[in-house]
Amino acid sequence: MADKKRRTMSRSEIPNFVAEMIAAHCDITAVGHEMYVIGDVDAGERAMKDAQRIGEKYGDRDPLKLEIVSYLWSIGRYIELASESTRH
Repeated sequence: MADKKRRTMSRSEIPNFVAEMIAAHCDITAVGHEMYVIGDVDAGERAMKDAQRIGEKYGDRDPLKLEIVSYLWSIGRYIELASESTRH
């Protein structure tokens, strides 16, 4: 059985990806200027399944990590790290 190549999310899909995560109660937040996290310890199994489904829909996001982080900052969904606050 051959592995299917996973699609790569496009830059233009970032707003929709983030909106779907938020609508599914999957907390998506930039942490500093170089990474983001998806999930909430209190969100429950339903939110985690939704996050997985949405992730599969949009495909590989790794090449767009910094663009996603930048978008999250632009909409106010970020945690500024103390060590970074003096750099930016």
